Amino acid sequence: MSQAPRFVIFSHDATYDKLHQVATLGLTAAAMGKQVTVVLLFWTIKKLADGQLDAVDFPPEYSASADEVRRLLKEKKVPKISEMFQEARQAGQFRLVACSAGLEYMGVDPEVVAKNVDEVMGLPAILSLTAGAETTLFI
Repeated sequence: MSQAPRFVIFSHDATYDKLHQVATLGLTAAAMGKQVTVVLLFWTIKKLADGQLDAVDFPPEYSASADEVRRLLKEKKVPKISEMFQEARQAGQFRLVACSAGLEYMGVDPEVVAKNVDEVMGLPAILSLTAGAETTLFI
């Protein structure tokens, strides 16, 4: 039996618009039967450790539209990022991996992060895990 195609997202930026894309792409790929790995880096690690993964924040250049978009997200009942990650796990093969160096660089509590991801790995292990993926995105 052949292995499911691998779909990898390196998630670096942690504003809501970027995390929403990570979550929706990951969920969709998992539902399509792909092996999904989301690698959390820098700011996504910090946001996760601070318990702010579901915060609806936007880059400063979009501040003029931010309140309207927040209203629409609520009105349309768009799921939270954490809910989409959980749904992706239920839909198929979906893993959240945090880069161990990122924990150090961002000054976060490693135990807090480890409780909220499937695994904490060093960059060599991450690169080995993600090598040869059918799709690799950096968001």
